[in-house]
Amino acid sequence: MFAPEQQSKPLFGRFPQNCPERSKHMDTKNQEVEFVEQSGRPLTFFTGLVIGSMVGAVTMLLMAPQPGEKTRTELQSGALELRDRTAATVKDTLTQVKAKANQIKEDVQIKAQDLGHQGQELLVKQLDNVSHAAEAGKKAIQDPSSHTVV
Repeated sequence: MFAPEQQSKPLFGRFPQNCPERSKHMDTKNQEVEFVEQSGRPLTFFTGLVIGSMVGAVTMLLMAPQPGEKTRTELQSGALELRDRTAATVKDTLTQVKAKANQIKEDVQIKAQDLGHQGQELLVKQLDNVSHAAEAGKKAIQDPSSHTVV
């Protein structure tokens, strides 16, 4: 029913504790399993780091040897300064984006005008070609020497 090679392979990719093949494959298997198990941990680690830093900062501010009123004032002024800097940065970024969008719009309009002029020139050339061909055809019809009688 099973080939001998298939029978020696462990189910679910793990070797039993007392299997002699376990020691042979233990390093690579454990490393693979460890890698798979730890792949979701960096996000958890950094989340804990950020939360811990915030708790530590708040604790430090509350335990500081200055009066609470002064600490609250400094926190409030720092928050207002951060808000102002953020607002200025957002305003500058919006100004830059609008300027870039206007520049792109102008470039597209210029390119569209150029293409329109090229299209008109091509149309005039083609109309001239058609006119010359029509005149040549008219002359050929009117010229009796070019007719051959069959």
